[in-house]
Amino acid sequence: MPTAAADLVLTVEGRELTVTNPQKPLWPEANVTKWDYIRYLLEVAPPLLRYAKNRLLTVIRYPHGIHDKHFYQKNLPEYAPDWIATSRWENTRYPLCNDTATLVWMANQAALEWHVSFHLAHDETPTELVFDLDPSTPEFAPAAETALLLKEVLDGLNLPSFVKTSGASGLQVYIPIERRYSFDETRQVGQFVATYLAEKHPSLVTIERLVKNRGTKLYVDYLQHWRGKTLPAPYSTRARPQATVSTPITWDEVPRIHPTDFTVHTVPPRLKARGDLFAPVHDPDRRASLDPILSFLAKRR
Repeated sequence: MPTAAADLVLTVEGRELTVTNPQKPLWPEANVTKWDYIRYLLEVAPPLLRYAKNRLLTVIRYPHGIHDKHFYQKNLPEYAPDWIATSRWENTRYPLCNDTATLVWMANQAALEWHVSFHLAHDETPTELVFDLDPSTPEFAPAAETALLLKEVLDGLNLPSFVKTSGASGLQVYIPIERRYSFDETRQVGQFVATYLAEKHPSLVTIERLVKNRGTKLYVDYLQHWRGKTLPAPYSTRARPQATVSTPITWDEVPRIHPTDFTVHTVPPRLKARGDLFAPVHDPDRRASLDPILSFLAKRR
């Protein structure tokens, strides 16, 4: 309910939270206020939390909206409520994105992007093998083309794959794997697949880390998949003018969509209609073995 200062007070999971300046425009072009943003998070909280729970969380805060200053926040602020779960990892006290109340509290601090680790806070075992497809130009078509070529390779290796938009210009491909491999082992597989793609499609794909040396080629980033590093969580918003969202999609949709199709306004009804397309990533029966590929790579040495 509104207070004298026009703030809003709401109860989330039994916790009373105050939303300050609820009408502050955060994504002005998309007509998204802080209150609109919090309502979005309340709608997507179940699938977002299902993936983000117990992972190291880095947020990007934009106190005055996406066009003003921003900063990355890994350490939970001292003034944060003591009920927010945390985990100390390499001398940083990370918040854990474990409940809807945490989402709302941090959203009130203008945390507009939610980036989570590839492993759980207390277990440095990767839960998936992930490729980040990063275009070197504003066009989305190279990302879509590369993603489909990557899926063809992964299908040939009997690896199940699921895709989501980055919320910016690229796509991210997740392969759920048995939880017994090290990051060193997943990197071997990632490097093998990315190098194969770059060698087979040299005019389209590169694994060149330096942006200035990529030209117009799409960068298949397999190095990002490492301990402590992050990518946007599924259903995380991004600080783009359209209020885009990192959104799970089907492989059939890849050639037909654009990342700007998925926004704070469009994702909640899509989620209601389609369900969480990322749900299979959590299915223990879908987790793949990397043993055949690792054995093959060992023989090549």
